[in-house]
Amino acid sequence: MTTSPTGVRPEPASFRDPANRVFHVGDEVLRGLNAQAAEHWRTLAASPFFPTLVSAGKVCATEDAPPTLVPATAGTPWAAVLRHERIPFVSHPYEWSFGMLRDAALLHLEILRTALADGFTTKDGSAYNLQWRGAKPVFIDIGSFEPIRDGEPWAGYRQFCQTVLYPLLLTAHLGVDFQPWLRAQVDGIEADQLRPLFGGTRRLRPGVLTHLHLHGAMQQRNAAASTSDVKAQLRAAGYSRDLQAATVRGIEKLVRRLEHRPSGSHWSDYQRTCGYSARDRVAKEQFVVTAVAAAARPRLVLDLGANDGRYARLAAGHADYVVAVEQDPAVVDELYRALRSEGQQRILPLVVDLADPSPGGGWRGVERAGFAQRASADVVLALALVHHLAIGRNVPLPEVVDWLAGLTAPGGAVVVEFVHPDDPMATRLLANKPEGLFPDYRRDTFERIIEARGRITDRLELPSGTRTLYRAVMGG
Repeated sequence: MTTSPTGVRPEPASFRDPANRVFHVGDEVLRGLNAQAAEHWRTLAASPFFPTLVSAGKVCATEDAPPTLVPATAGTPWAAVLRHERIPFVSHPYEWSFGMLRDAALLHLEILRTALADGFTTKDGSAYNLQWRGAKPVFIDIGSFEPIRDGEPWAGYRQFCQTVLYPLLLTAHLGVDFQPWLRAQVDGIEADQLRPLFGGTRRLRPGVLTHLHLHGAMQQRNAAASTSDVKAQLRAAGYSRDLQAATVRGIEKLVRRLEHRPSGSHWSDYQRTCGYSARDRVAKEQFVVTAVAAAARPRLVLDLGANDGRYARLAAGHADYVVAVEQDPAVVDELYRALRSEGQQRILPLVVDLADPSPGGGWRGVERAGFAQRASADVVLALALVHHLAIGRNVPLPEVVDWLAGLTAPGGAVVVEFVHPDDPMATRLLANKPEGLFPDYRRDTFERIIEARGRITDRLELPSGTRTLYRAVMGG
């Protein structure tokens, strides 16, 4: 991504639609519209349903802005510019749990159903059109709304299948985590890729026959036909707005039926089995609260290896927003469901393998920014994490500290826990490695590495004597 001399930074993910593009100007999120898109926006803003959805927090708040705020493209000035509410942290669908993707799908379908009743539709069906305020999804692609044309099907149906419905079917019916599949292809899972997994009696599972096999067969049959030819055929067959609304209600009913509650994993029981004493827990919690509060109301806190969200919740009491990262989709899903039931809108749980975080994806690798490019936190929590990376995943300690420093904003702080080699958890990890493989995994070495890259402001050895907590300001 490049920034112009005026500080305007185009959003790479929006470049595919020439009718409207998103730009970042400082902390503002702006959208340029061409003449037709501007006309659609004026009609949308005057409609009964759109302000209602915005007031309910289901669609991001949007208002008109001066057209001069963003540069023209190809020499043609934008007909209108919109200002959107800023989402605290942008995430991607392959970083969501099953419950998150399903709830995002249900919101998308609710919005579409509501729009249809008022003469509008959405031209896109992508999961990327939704983001999160904590555990609450929000629709962000205002440029996707357009007046409906009678006799035409939902243009976003294929996108919805590939980025939302097929991933849900994969996990709900086969127990296969969808995240690696979505991460591999920015446009989602093709029907041809999934169909071989749903042969025999699996074809009869809810949604498979209609939305995978029949939809795939229809795509093959119409492969040589133009879009206008297909629309003409549907109009001739009597396809109506009412039929489209009924189809959306049917998909909504299907998505509500899909469920996936995996059995417990090692990580889901980690807080109970990790070996902290009651005194350790109290001391650790007090240290974390003090360390986060010292940042004077941080705008963003990253909790890396968040597990059940114990420390993310503590941080949220002293920060504007917390992103709680965990590698196990089952653990993230449990955390998400708990946060959703609490109505929590300041903690966002995400599925990210910290030894293999989300890279940049799409066109030129920048259409979807990687995790490190999106993370610029005032405080990074790395609690009971370093030993898993350094011993469990063979990442050298200097690399671990450099990575943590790279996730912090200028002058940001890292709150990190070093598990000593004689701690039971470290001993267990070392037992599975060749003897002598980690001679530098020592507390004094770790402290020297931190002090070479920042300044340790606070230090606490937990009562057990085998773990030490640090707060370090990086780059200082």
